[in-house]
Amino acid sequence: MAIGIDACRHLRGRKEYLFVAALPLLLGLHQIVETFVWWGLRGIVSPQVGTVAMWIYLIFALVLLPVIIPLLVLGLERTSAMRWRIAPFVVLGAGVGAVMMATMLRTHPTAQLGAYHLAYSIGLQHGILLTGLYIVAACGSMLVSGFRQVFWFGIANLVAIVVLARLCADGFTSLWCFYAALASGAIALYMRFGEPRLSSSADPTGAVSG
Repeated sequence: MAIGIDACRHLRGRKEYLFVAALPLLLGLHQIVETFVWWGLRGIVSPQVGTVAMWIYLIFALVLLPVIIPLLVLGLERTSAMRWRIAPFVVLGAGVGAVMMATMLRTHPTAQLGAYHLAYSIGLQHGILLTGLYIVAACGSMLVSGFRQVFWFGIANLVAIVVLARLCADGFTSLWCFYAALASGAIALYMRFGEPRLSSSADPTGAVSG
């Protein structure tokens, strides 16, 4: 939460960064929600409170986040050509989120305590395919961005996803969102110390855009 507030405090007139700066705040709230999932499983709060928290946590992580990230990238791009390049990832993220939501409504998700994480299950069919499409929507938009900072942030997120998936498949949702909260620190640092404006030429082919 403190990181998110700090990021928002350092907009310095950069209105195009407003939603980017707000993302750490949302991710901080997201982690607070998961605290109530933990407490519900440990009996600190009622099971009903834990269940509501689990639904809120999963809806944000699986339904909203794959749309929010490409939308944030879309909002940063300065040319219509670049926005058209990002738009398919927004559509893909919305499709993935819709499938995730429909699956949760049909199967009713569960959460179990793991050693150092929570293991969520939503009864997803074709889980590998949907997870892959989720990654494409969330990271792909950053990888095709016209800004080098966004591109390298996408690379870092892609590496983190691969590492977390190999370390702990059943706890991927919990660990990935924890990593996303940590990545908020990088956003806050950029808002505080970074360049006044994003630098174009992130396109790995060498093209300059934005």
